[in-house]
Amino acid sequence: MQSTSGNTATSNPTHSDKINAESVIIQGLIARRSVLPAGSAYSRVATAVLAANARSAESDLRAAQLRARAASKNWLPSIGPNVSLTSLGAVVANLVVEQVIYDNGRKKGEREFAVADVEVAAVALASDTNSRVRTGLDLYITAVEARETLVLATKSAKDIGHFEWVMQQRVEGGISDSSDLHILRQKLLEIRASQAAAAETAATAIAELNAMAIGDLGDVRGTPDLPVRAGLAQPLSVTQSEAEKIRAIAAAKIDRAGQLPGLVAGGTVGEGSSLGIALQSENLLGLGTGDRLRAIEATSEAAGRRVAQATEDANRKLRKFEGQIAAKERQAAEAAGLTAQAKQNLDVFQAQYDAGQRQVMDVVGVYETFARQQEAEVELKYDAIRLRVAMAELLGVLADGSAI
Repeated sequence: MQSTSGNTATSNPTHSDKINAESVIIQGLIARRSVLPAGSAYSRVATAVLAANARSAESDLRAAQLRARAASKNWLPSIGPNVSLTSLGAVVANLVVEQVIYDNGRKKGEREFAVADVEVAAVALASDTNSRVRTGLDLYITAVEARETLVLATKSAKDIGHFEWVMQQRVEGGISDSSDLHILRQKLLEIRASQAAAAETAATAIAELNAMAIGDLGDVRGTPDLPVRAGLAQPLSVTQSEAEKIRAIAAAKIDRAGQLPGLVAGGTVGEGSSLGIALQSENLLGLGTGDRLRAIEATSEAAGRRVAQATEDANRKLRKFEGQIAAKERQAAEAAGLTAQAKQNLDVFQAQYDAGQRQVMDVVGVYETFARQQEAEVELKYDAIRLRVAMAELLGVLADGSAI
């Protein structure tokens, strides 16, 4: 019976795929998930700015992958031509073959160094991507805050403009002094200047954001909650320090092997073929060899200490972010309560003014307190949002690791 079952083509994994599968650091980067809510304004901004990313760090990663693939074959024999001119004017061409038999772990160290170099480049790519997303989000948050400030300034300009009109009528009727009218006009000019500044800030931030993104993000609205916390992921600075530690240890192995003699088999193939085994060393042994080896060991120890220092620094920054976020959100809540209280006072003064029990300037003073409280509430709210974005960048969770 003739078989009719079709063969399924399976592609062999590349050397880069093998490195990714075996590297704990790269797998950890891939496993990271973005804290930006799917479909939210933050997600739209992140997608747009990453779509226009030049990804220069990706080129560095690609170069590191190629170096690692080349280093993975360093255990194979080295072959090269040897062309010489004899005293009789004849040209002799031979093929030189060299194979390392024992090198004190140098070749293995070179392979480990190349793989660690890929890991360092991968962490750099993740850091670069998260930094770009944070820049885009900071611009977007600046635009949203400026828009909200503009709305408040527009409302204040309208209300103070009404008080200015009332005072003008009172001055023309001889009821009030013109000095109060001048004060109101000065306040109105200041509010309109703040209004213009808020509009310019919003327009500038959106223009800068559009310059680093694909598409127009001027219609994006909203600031959803950003669920970020300290234990969500390992800070990228710590991950980078661990990758650099592995690379430093591999470099130390290479340096140590260079201080000791190795065994190499080599020869020439062609006219006058020869074959032999030689003891080779990059550096001659001397009285300082022991100190050089101990210095190389100290390099490995220093790399481990740098990881501990990076962990301490990252934890300190996380605790600082947690404290600042809690403080800003608490202050924003308090500011909201004070704004509500200021609005109640304003309503009372407005009612008393309508009943003829208060002067115009009395109401204006209470209104200014209410307006300042609104502005403080807005500023505190967006300060807390910026701190959450900065904390998410430190943790490297502003973009999906698999997408990077």
